[in-house]
Amino acid sequence: MLRLAAARTAGAHTYFVPPEHTALARTALGPDAVLAVEQAVVLDPDPARARETATAHVAVYTTYAAHQQANLRRLGFTDQDLAPAPSRRLVDALVAHGDLDAVARRVGEHLDAGADHVCLQVLTPDPAELPLPAWRELAAALLPPGAGPAS
Repeated sequence: MLRLAAARTAGAHTYFVPPEHTALARTALGPDAVLAVEQAVVLDPDPARARETATAHVAVYTTYAAHQQANLRRLGFTDQDLAPAPSRRLVDALVAHGDLDAVARRVGEHLDAGADHVCLQVLTPDPAELPLPAWRELAAALLPPGAGPAS
């Protein structure tokens, strides 16, 4: 898909991948294509609660999405990382969780690996919940002054 994107489009939007994949995607796309990377995040200072929310998200893909499972195996994850439940190593690679600094570090890893843009998918314990408070916190911390919406 990345080779096709490099040949036929202006770039790619990757999903459910760690920063190591971002480096591979940049190489495949070349220096001029736009690379927008999705990054799932759980903004929660409680490590156990944050990892629980992150694990529930990852489990959907490791249980039902064969194409995501195949991609994760290509990236070096094993069947033990995927089932019966996602491993801590896999969850931590795919979901940035903790405080604002933890999320900012992960965004920086993607940018350092060649991403032009990092799209944050904020996860909450209730997937139906609109994460407005977390969006506001993340925007205030990560966007340059004057780049966010008017308050």
